[in-house]
Amino acid sequence: MQKFFSNKKLIILMLIIIVTFGLLAISVNIKDKKNTPPVIQQVGNDTVSIVGGIFAYPTNAVKNATSEFSDLYNTYTENRRLKAKIGELAQNQAKLKVVQEENKKLKEELKLNATLTDYSSINASVLSRSPSSWQNYLTINRGQTSGLKKNMPVMSGKGLIGRIVEVNKISSKVELISTNNELNDKFAAEIQSENKNITGVVSKYDSESGDLVMENVTSTKDIKKGQKVITSGLGGVTPRGLYIGKVSAIKKDNYGMTNSVYIVPAAEMRNFTVVTVIKTSVSGEK
Repeated sequence: MQKFFSNKKLIILMLIIIVTFGLLAISVNIKDKKNTPPVIQQVGNDTVSIVGGIFAYPTNAVKNATSEFSDLYNTYTENRRLKAKIGELAQNQAKLKVVQEENKKLKEELKLNATLTDYSSINASVLSRSPSSWQNYLTINRGQTSGLKKNMPVMSGKGLIGRIVEVNKISSKVELISTNNELNDKFAAEIQSENKNITGVVSKYDSESGDLVMENVTSTKDIKKGQKVITSGLGGVTPRGLYIGKVSAIKKDNYGMTNSVYIVPAAEMRNFTVVTVIKTSVSGEK
C-alpha cells in the first residue's frame, strides 16, 4: 500500500509537469491569435510561473545560502585582519614607550635638558591679515597667557610659514617666511640628500613663482628636484625637522656667482585661517 501511494505521488507530479509544458506550448502558439480568449493564455502563464517558482525555490535558497556564507567568511577574514592590526598597534605603542623611557634616561645621564627635536605645539586662529602686508605679517589669537614667546616658529598645515616677532597678552604678531623684509631673521635649513644633508639659510621669497629661496648653500652637487627641505635646528630656537618644502630648481644669482635653491613651500602661503605655534624648550637661535 505504501508503494502505491509513493507511485501515485510520482504519477501526479509527472502529470503536473506535462500539463504545465502543454499549457506553455499552447500559450506560445496562441499568443498572436486575437480570436482566442485571453483567459486561457493567462491561466497558462500563471501556472508556468507558479510551477517555475516551486522548482526555482531550492535553487535560490542554495544561492542565497552560498552568498550569505561568502559574506560571513569575508567578515571573519576582515575581523582577523583587524585584530592583527590592533596587535601590531599595541606592540608599536609598547616599543614607543620603551624608546621614550630610554631616551629620558640617556638624557638624564648626559645631563641634557632638551635636544634639537624637543618641542610642543599649540593651535591658534588668524585674527587679522592686512591686504597691504599680506605676504609679510598676520596676527593670531594667542599670546603670553598661552605661553608664547618671541621667535617661536609657526606652521600651517604641513609646512613652516614664519615665526612670532611680537607677543601681547592675548595676541601675537607673526612675520611670515614669505616676507620681503630683508632685515627679518632667517631660518637655518637643510636639504635631505641621499649622501649627506646640505645646509643653508632660507632668506628670500620669489613672489612671481611663489617659491622660497635658500642661500649660503654648502654644496649643490647632490641637490635634486623634489628633495625635502627641513629646519636644521642650528642655533637653538627653531627645532630640527620642521617641514619647509621641496626643491624645485637651482638657479644662479643676478651676478652668476652663487647658486640659490628654490623651494616650493609645503604650506599654502596665500590662504590659511588656523596655525600651529611650535613651543620649543630650548633657546638661542634667530
